[in-house]
Amino acid sequence: MSKSKIWLSSPHMGKDELMFVKDAFEQNWIAPIGPHLDAFEDKLSKLSSNRHVAALSSGTSAIHLSLVVLGVSKDDIILCSSFTFAASANPIIYQGATPVFVDSEEDTWNMCPNKLEDAIKDCIGKGKKPKAIILVHLYGMSSKMDEIMSVVKKYDIPLIEDAAEALGSTYNNQPLGTFGDFGIYSFNGNKIITTSGGGALISNNKKNIEKAKFLATQARDNAPHYEHSHIGYNYRMSNVLAAIGLGQLTVLPQRVEKRRENFAYYKEQLSSHARIVFLKEAENTYSNRWITTILTDSFETREKVRKALMLENIESRPLWKPMHLQPVYKNCQIFGGSVCSTLFSKGLCLPSASNLSNDDLDRVINVIKKHA
Repeated sequence: MSKSKIWLSSPHMGKDELMFVKDAFEQNWIAPIGPHLDAFEDKLSKLSSNRHVAALSSGTSAIHLSLVVLGVSKDDIILCSSFTFAASANPIIYQGATPVFVDSEEDTWNMCPNKLEDAIKDCIGKGKKPKAIILVHLYGMSSKMDEIMSVVKKYDIPLIEDAAEALGSTYNNQPLGTFGDFGIYSFNGNKIITTSGGGALISNNKKNIEKAKFLATQARDNAPHYEHSHIGYNYRMSNVLAAIGLGQLTVLPQRVEKRRENFAYYKEQLSSHARIVFLKEAENTYSNRWITTILTDSFETREKVRKALMLENIESRPLWKPMHLQPVYKNCQIFGGSVCSTLFSKGLCLPSASNLSNDDLDRVINVIKKHA
């Protein structure tokens, strides 16, 4: 008899989601915009220090709209974390702009402030000041925001915070996603809460969010007929998916707590193994621990563990392959690169869903103990 599958990060529904969806159906609010969408945005605003919110079809669409609102166009330079998922970088290409990638630092695995400044100086020296910076908070861990913001303010470059993996995480008690000109959240099925598919764009600038909402609904002008003076997109979140989100937001604190408990349990059971290192949480940060990650001592050890887990029907995944190593971005410039390349070769994501049982965690741990 085959063993049950343990997923890396599966959706975890609570008790309220169906109630909100049922309410949407009973009111016939199946259209893209409705009261549940308004309520979802309002609750997200309260979670993000009262930022203005546009709930959208994905985190990717949120990044894209942030670039559109900033006026990014052909041949503009956008600095971006190399150590991330492709969705952080792809919208740069949508706009015909050029991505320049920045390496990580070893403490948080996020964008290195020193390499960021090196990249800015190089671009300015070539007569091309970067139009924006896309910073990613990976695996729920905050970047070094004091240092990053110092560089951002020094050179006056708009900052887009990709906090797709970091809803519920903070830096100096301030929610991630609220430091920059724009913040990005994702509610994909594997995230800490989900709307099945969806995301959000947040900003302290009301006009920017209003423009994003206008563009996200096909840029329809105020007229009795369909009038369009701008190119728009079909990026708005539907009212039904927002209803799911309303239910998910009621359990967000519990989901964060459980993910943090997963991390603590893994660390307690595995930290004595010399070949395994866990990512530490800085004193001034609070991580949602969306995914528990480990660093092994070599590529060979990582692969040995990953394949052993796979044979036991347990999903794991290498850390993100850096963008500068991806075939599609092979010709792009990179500042640094050795840190995130090493992380990719030695690092592994462990099952971290908030619906995992202790028996599930023990299954994972026992495999690692045998093969690490």
